[in-house]
Amino acid sequence: MDFKQLTNKAKTLVSKNSQYIDKGADAIDKATKGKYTSQVAKGRDAAKDAAKKLGDQPK
Repeated sequence: MDFKQLTNKAKTLVSKNSQYIDKGADAIDKATKGKYTSQVAKGRDAAKDAAKKLGDQPK
């Protein structure tokens, strides 16, 4: 598998499995005991937007 194929596979996985972004954000929020909830939420939203854009790109 070359780099382009690997990149396309990663883009597909991220764009179709955005629930893992939520799980990661929840884990970070729990680990920091809610101290950075608003920052984590902003990061989660940005990551979901980026994942959506990746899914919209042609391969």
